[in-house]
Amino acid sequence: MSRLTKAAVVSLSLLVFSYVGLGYLLGKTDDDKTYRSLTVYGEVLQHVQEDYVDEPNLSVVTAGALHGLLESLDPYSGYMSPREYADYKDKQKAQGRGEVGAVLAKRFGYTIVVSVLPDSPAEKAGLRSGDILEAIAGFTTRDMSVVQANALLNGAPGTTVKAAVVRRGRTEPENVDLPRGILSTPHILADKIDDVAYLRLPALGAGVAAELRDKLQQFDKQGMRKLVLDLRDCATGPVSEGISAAQLFVPSGTLSVLSGQTVSRQEFNAAPDKVVWRAPVEVLISDSTSGGAEVLAAALGDNHRADLVGGRTFGSAAEQKMIPLDDGAALILTVAYYYTPSGKAIIVDGVPPTVQVLLSSDLNADTDEAAPPPPVVKQPALDDPVIRKALDLLKGGAAKAA
Repeated sequence: MSRLTKAAVVSLSLLVFSYVGLGYLLGKTDDDKTYRSLTVYGEVLQHVQEDYVDEPNLSVVTAGALHGLLESLDPYSGYMSPREYADYKDKQKAQGRGEVGAVLAKRFGYTIVVSVLPDSPAEKAGLRSGDILEAIAGFTTRDMSVVQANALLNGAPGTTVKAAVVRRGRTEPENVDLPRGILSTPHILADKIDDVAYLRLPALGAGVAAELRDKLQQFDKQGMRKLVLDLRDCATGPVSEGISAAQLFVPSGTLSVLSGQTVSRQEFNAAPDKVVWRAPVEVLISDSTSGGAEVLAAALGDNHRADLVGGRTFGSAAEQKMIPLDDGAALILTVAYYYTPSGKAIIVDGVPPTVQVLLSSDLNADTDEAAPPPPVVKQPALDDPVIRKALDLLKGGAAKAA
């Protein structure tokens, strides 16, 4: 780029920022935060153009700035360049799309595994909650949205995709071949532990609330009067299923609230005629509990319907919107938060347990020793400290009936 062209770019950029800033000042003289931000951005751009060691690639600089801008908001907002968005749309149209079965988010600037579906290719390849995907298909996830990461993982069934995985508790990545496959619909696991009913929800897909109602009615007919509801590793499915599931337990009160700057406030309430389980219940949660399962847990916990046993949930219950841009790029923007009945945004801090249970991975968090990955829960086990604590609470009469 010649000096003349460089000067023209800088001048034009500053002119645009000045024009926008002036318009903002004329419209809102009582708040100049936006104007200040635009001025700083223009100043930074000018120094990059004039003082950087080499001539910067403006398109790369702009894309990087936009990635950083969106990802500074929350783990699910992001930016896709025109090419990335075009690739994403092409993959969405593909028939028989293969998936690996991992639920992703952003943490520490990289893509992280929130949970894996049972019997999925991701589980069989050894992925676990807390693993970091440093790269997917040779592309670093540092400047990659969650939507784009999922698009790279998905592909034709029977094919594989390479990922550089930093295991939980370790620092060096290892290369893993992740097979893609057609995922089966996970169903609720129903079991008994002595005189206590046990239900594990691996996902909150369409129809899960109805399946849960049937399981609860079966346990009630069998004379079961205590329940452990396991929401660990439950991180997929619409929030609406979580709300419908909560209505099976909570007879009155607010279950959740959805609200955003451009989204009208929606309050989701209990429905007395939908309650099917009034006996005591304990709810198991962890950092692999996400989305609709968090709304379900918070509804039971805040309404004093159950103890929340285990660890703090991941924090992802929110609504996103895909916004195409004029140049062919797209934004993935969080437009509304789900709030707990007590008024806390779930995406900010997750849902805390009312009864915390520390695991070996938590105890080793401040040491150099690599902590073992948390196992994927499949069957209730008495050597599971979280289940043991829930059983103690139920036998001790701490759990409340509706």
